[in-house]
Amino acid sequence: MPLALLALAVSAFGIGTTEFVMMGLLPNVADDLDTSVPTAGYLVSAYAIGVVLGAPLLTGLGSRVPRKKMLLLLMALFTVGNLASALAPDFGWLLAGRFLAGLPHGAFFGVGAVVAARLVSEGRQARAVATMFLGLTVANIVGVPAATLLGQHLGWRATFLVVAVIGLAAMAALARLVPRIPVEAHQDVRRELRALGNRQVLLGLLTAVFGFAGVFAVYSYLSAMTTKAMGFGESSVTLVLALFGIGMTLGALAAGPLTDRALRPTLYGSLGALAVVLVAFPFTVHVQWAALVMVVLLGGVGFMTTTPLQMLVMNKAKDAPTLASASNHSAFNLANAGGAWLGGVAIAAGWGWTSPALVGAVLAVIGLAIAATAGFLDRDRDPEKPSRVVAGAPRLTTHKPTDSAHSPSATPSSPSGV
Repeated sequence: MPLALLALAVSAFGIGTTEFVMMGLLPNVADDLDTSVPTAGYLVSAYAIGVVLGAPLLTGLGSRVPRKKMLLLLMALFTVGNLASALAPDFGWLLAGRFLAGLPHGAFFGVGAVVAARLVSEGRQARAVATMFLGLTVANIVGVPAATLLGQHLGWRATFLVVAVIGLAAMAALARLVPRIPVEAHQDVRRELRALGNRQVLLGLLTAVFGFAGVFAVYSYLSAMTTKAMGFGESSVTLVLALFGIGMTLGALAAGPLTDRALRPTLYGSLGALAVVLVAFPFTVHVQWAALVMVVLLGGVGFMTTTPLQMLVMNKAKDAPTLASASNHSAFNLANAGGAWLGGVAIAAGWGWTSPALVGAVLAVIGLAIAATAGFLDRDRDPEKPSRVVAGAPRLTTHKPTDSAHSPSATPSSPSGV
């Protein structure tokens, strides 16, 4: 794998840390800014709204910007957003900082996924994309727990200052390691929008909304489940969250090669396994060792869905994949918000702390049904017809960290259907 993927993974680590750390810092922020915890929860929503709006908006505005420059601009905006959050004088300014930090999230992963896929040969694209996402999963093992502890001991502002430093480090890595990738001659917003209107792309995005909502229906309340259902003390919450992150990492590692080998079967299998784990979760959660195993499994099968979904929308968007890829992260954040809301509805209805798992199982089954319907309707199965993201696109012939003004030479790729 080229070193450029390391730069993308470092960037993903920073993004993943700032996305999820707020959940652990809400009490600290609420006390410091003299507001309630539920009101402080709007800071999580502000980031998600930034992702949903920023993914299509910034991708469209940057459609003619060279890929490397676009990645650097997006990471610069991310860094500024976190710095603004650290220096926010009141709750309103912090809300704005969180929104600003969320704006480049989807666009970065959208552009980054396309860059990752074009850095490697045909047949290794999903593994390259999964390598970038490893930064996101490692953030849940190391970044979020460490940043939460830092915020609890030195104040929440210190957390966002450190994330801003990570953003600067990521920019340096991107500038040094990512080669120059010119924008394709046919690249424009109208072409991207037409690709986004593809039926298979829309069904893929809808699968992400429902399928991944099943994960967040539980993950959003995992801290409370740890103490109220599993019987652990508050000091164990960080361990449980880290175990979930370990599961995510294992799922990402498995998803890459499996997706390269068989995209749709990997998607079907991961969604089906997610539904099974979620159904079993309430029946095993009261046995502590079994509960910990289920947390790892939930993170693993849940995150196994992300790589095939990412590759599916990129493949079906064909030679205009960037907006579709970025919109996939808008879909994931809609899943975040929707899953958390539906899980909260189940708890508020008095169904118990484990009830979000059953809600999540229903959502996962709906996602699987949509994915299966998309597969049934997909008639683009001609192996001679290009459907890979790199079909017809320039292929880099070197992985050296250069930024030559010359465009990479193209080599033919062997197209294959999804």
